[in-house]
Amino acid sequence: MVTHPFHPLAGRRLRVCRVVRRFSGLVFICAAGDGVTVTLPQGWTDRGPTPGENRLATDGLGALSALVDALMSRGVEAREGGSS
Repeated sequence: MVTHPFHPLAGRRLRVCRVVRRFSGLVFICAAGDGVTVTLPQGWTDRGPTPGENRLATDGLGALSALVDALMSRGVEAREGGSS
């Protein structure tokens, strides 16, 4: 199914004729009817990752920030002659 909101075929189910791996990822060559084929990046279909799937959660970013702060302050202490 085409999921890209601005694609003219959004919401339509198309038959996948071929899958091609390109430098940018997978693309699907699909039959759009009347002998017309359409090439769709995986992310524009229901076979792509769900929105937000690859994003960091705020909890994870908070923990990462605390870790970076701790490591940075530890580095400052070590340069000033403190124990590590």
